Amino acid sequence: MEMNVVRAGQLTTVQDLGRWGHRASGVPLSGPMDPFAFRVANLLAGNPEDAAALEITLSGPELEFSATARIALCGADFSGLPSWRPLVVPAGERVRFGECRKGCRAYLAIAGGISVPPVLESRSTYLRGAFGGFNGRALRDGDRLEIGSGPAGSASGGPAVSFFVAPSNLHVYSDPPVVRAVRGAQAGEFADSLYSEEFKVTPKSDRMGLRLSGTAIVRRSSVELPSAAVAPGTVQVPPDGQPIVLMADAQSIGGYPQVAHVASVDLPILAQLRPGDSLRFHEVLLDEAQLLLLKREHELAILREGVRQHFNL
Repeated sequence: MEMNVVRAGQLTTVQDLGRWGHRASGVPLSGPMDPFAFRVANLLAGNPEDAAALEITLSGPELEFSATARIALCGADFSGLPSWRPLVVPAGERVRFGECRKGCRAYLAIAGGISVPPVLESRSTYLRGAFGGFNGRALRDGDRLEIGSGPAGSASGGPAVSFFVAPSNLHVYSDPPVVRAVRGAQAGEFADSLYSEEFKVTPKSDRMGLRLSGTAIVRRSSVELPSAAVAPGTVQVPPDGQPIVLMADAQSIGGYPQVAHVASVDLPILAQLRPGDSLRFHEVLLDEAQLLLLKREHELAILREGVRQHFNL
């Protein structure tokens, strides 16, 4: 089956769960900015959670399938297309996205996954490196992508229409957004203003990191630091005192002081923030951050089993 990209949208890329195991060589993780929504979309489509799917940013594409397909959209809320549930799209019918009413990024999974060649064991697009995904770039009008063989029942409309993820299970996204973080390597060199002030996401943000603006975080020391390992979630403070939260395409090493590290469980909150949105940080201990992640994985395991039973996978 083929998927025809009639209109590509603002920034639509192919992603899987990331390019693990290559950060020591300087290769970013990449993958979805919002791993929770990505994994749920794949589950609802009947795919393995790491199957290649589309990450859609702010403006959605217009797509057409050459055969009947089962899809699922999770993450940001777009008008005109139901989310957090499987949908059956007849052959030749176009999938159109309306206005992005809430959030920033959505994930469209198609039963069978998107078939693109893996690069370093991953199908994720790394835009700055121009590799992975579909020709190492964002999708363009007129692109045609191959879709793998879907699971049994992928073209069955009955159960797909009736099954959905209840809103009570979407507590992942807090409103107003409060992002939990543990102390970073240089946290003691800063006052606690990271946790007492409100910050806004600036338009200079991208998949590499969210640049924030607010009351400057002043460092007590002026000693130069050796470069150190960083990862998605690391909160760096450059000389201007405006923090940067590293995200999916983050570099593997950095020289700015590290004031905090966002708990992995709250990366989806950051992924759904737009330029101009506000957020606050809340300090937690490492043990608490780990327990929160275990709880999230338990919730996903329950959903995974429910989907399998519903579709007899």
